[in-house]
Amino acid sequence: MSGVSVLLVDDHPIVREGYRRLLERQPGFRVVGEADSAATAYEAYRKFSPDVVVMDLQLAGGAGGLEAVRHIRQWDKKARILVVTMHDAAAYALKAFEAGASGFVTKGGEAVELVRAVETVARGGRALGDDIAREIAAERLAGGRSQLDDLGPRETEILRLVASGRTTDEIARALNLSAKTVQNYHYQIKSKMGARTDAHLVWLAIGAGLVGAERSV
Repeated sequence: MSGVSVLLVDDHPIVREGYRRLLERQPGFRVVGEADSAATAYEAYRKFSPDVVVMDLQLAGGAGGLEAVRHIRQWDKKARILVVTMHDAAAYALKAFEAGASGFVTKGGEAVELVRAVETVARGGRALGDDIAREIAAERLAGGRSQLDDLGPRETEILRLVASGRTTDEIARALNLSAKTVQNYHYQIKSKMGARTDAHLVWLAIGAGLVGAERSV
């Protein structure tokens, strides 16, 4: 590959620095910008127009990577975004692709896998880490169905925020929505997932791998 410009989006500076060092050791890669939130990721994308965005899903400041992917792709349908995250749930990977991601690898993978994924996405291909590919295959072969299958990317993001303990007003500010719209989404999500109460909804979100028990309330 030659001349591949990369935008790094992660809320941990040390992680971004690690990605920068890894990628800039590869011939032809150059990191043109960094961001630590969904909002700054969108601004940085418009400023730098990178060939590839390396995006974490868990970001600071409310909105997460799914919303950032969706927002960037709304502005540029040709944006190439590689999700690199700790989340290893098959359903989460599928939601990232639904939001517009071009690739999905986990942070538990080998460094060479990340480099290959960036190269693949830069060429216009789709990349999927070996571990998450096994998860998806196992789930589909077993005939399993995730609780998240009926939710769109924005509904999934709102569910994550609800399960993380965010209030309606906090979610509304993070996603630039009205409180009433968030409440409507909240009701629709509960209905689609068959949740009787908010506590039940949080339990379902944890079961689907959307959040860890330590992040829920």
